Amino acid sequence: MKAITTLLTASILTLSMLATAPAKAASAWQDYLQTTISFAEQAPTNPDVMVVFVPEAETLQLPSRFSTDARNQVSRVADVAEFTGKSGQVVELIAPAGLDAKRLWLMGTGTEIEATKAEELGATIAAKLSDKMTTVVLNANGLDAQQVAHIAHGMDLRNYRFDRYKKEPKPRPNYAVTWQVTDAKATEQAYAQTQPLAHGVFVARDIINLPGSDGYPKAIAELAKAAAEPYGIKATILTPEQVKELGMGSLYGVSQGSQHKAHMLILEWQGAGNDEAPIALVGKGNTFDTGGYNLKTSGGSILRMQTDKAGGAAVIGAVMALAGQKADVNVAGVVPLSHNLISGSATLPGDVLIAGDGTRIEVTSTDAEGRLILADGIWYAREKLSARAIADIATLTGSKVGALGTEYSAVFTPDETILNAIKAAGDETAEHVWQLPLGPYDGIIDSWLADIKNTGSPGAQAGARFLQHFAQDTPWVHIDMAGNAYSESAKGIHPAGGNGYGVRLLTEWVKQYDAATSAD
Repeated sequence: MKAITTLLTASILTLSMLATAPAKAASAWQDYLQTTISFAEQAPTNPDVMVVFVPEAETLQLPSRFSTDARNQVSRVADVAEFTGKSGQVVELIAPAGLDAKRLWLMGTGTEIEATKAEELGATIAAKLSDKMTTVVLNANGLDAQQVAHIAHGMDLRNYRFDRYKKEPKPRPNYAVTWQVTDAKATEQAYAQTQPLAHGVFVARDIINLPGSDGYPKAIAELAKAAAEPYGIKATILTPEQVKELGMGSLYGVSQGSQHKAHMLILEWQGAGNDEAPIALVGKGNTFDTGGYNLKTSGGSILRMQTDKAGGAAVIGAVMALAGQKADVNVAGVVPLSHNLISGSATLPGDVLIAGDGTRIEVTSTDAEGRLILADGIWYAREKLSARAIADIATLTGSKVGALGTEYSAVFTPDETILNAIKAAGDETAEHVWQLPLGPYDGIIDSWLADIKNTGSPGAQAGARFLQHFAQDTPWVHIDMAGNAYSESAKGIHPAGGNGYGVRLLTEWVKQYDAATSAD
């Protein structure tokens, strides 16, 4: 029986570690999860919990090795509890007769176990386990390797904790899980493919959760670089001086009122060799947003503005996941990083900024800063990296939340291939998207003073049309994930706090789009 200690790294570093030894990131890999996972055909005896997965059926299906006493007791309890095997149903038996387990959980799997449903099953198990349950056996003989891997992945995602700011944090989940399966090797390999994805989500959650005074542009860039490089990702950090020298005045202008000036992070994974142009992911990395002189006046709104870097976090996590899975594709992550504060040197409403492509932008609202930094990120991906397609992702507009709430992201694209791929990726990962129209909205970002302005109405469309200007003819999609990045309380695969939304969506979209365009 081969145990796999979960390879999920701790890239959440204190600022002193970032300043003195960023190379030590790889040595802190055990800080995310203390759980261990193993796969075997024979399970250990006397576990604290035994989980049996039961499909939805008219007749209760139990493992053949259950004794007559065990079958009779389990069947009676299931009947009284009206257990049908519906997905997510759980029935618990304490000290079940005829079994060596201290507890037996029947878990319904429904009629079909799709990937996202399997992950939710895993999250349910993880949420139900207590710190007194240190040995867990999951009887999965009726499930295939991929189904088991997805359930285990869901357990990992739910077990994440962000507790670095607590004086006395609660112990993290620490238990040994043994999966009883028919093919241990195949299941182990399937689970191994989920680990880089989980790590990418965890790093994204870390980045989102960092408060603004600790998670400023340089700190985020160095954190991400330390997390990404062990995967063979090339990481480049452009300093404020380099941002300015390259003419990216739109990005630079957002941070000019802060002591923490703009940076740009570029992550490159070359899974398909040097000759192929990359698919570029551009993520908004506004590390804290006061709104600038268009100050956010709602205390509840400004309190969560460290989440304004969630788009950049998603890009960082997705590139890590693709590299960790050895995806056969070239992908570049571009994360413009800013700190939108107020001071005597801050950009004023009505100022004109000059973007990297020379576009003059009238800043009609300093609180519409996300599109300002993304403009230069998109330009960099197109001009400097020669991207064959670009997806930008951002917590961009309140208008999107008004239109779609927080269950869907809004997507804008004129490209049918990109649209089909992003819809399929959303369905596959349960990070769903809904297309909103780009037009007819001609003139909504026209400016009498400059070439274009950074606001307009409708708000979500104005943001999208603004960004489309910088993508030009490159195949492009804009993902407005406002409202999706933060969970007020634990639910499903997400604990409370930053949830890493977008990592799974972008990872799957890159694969879907690459497959669709490579076939052409």
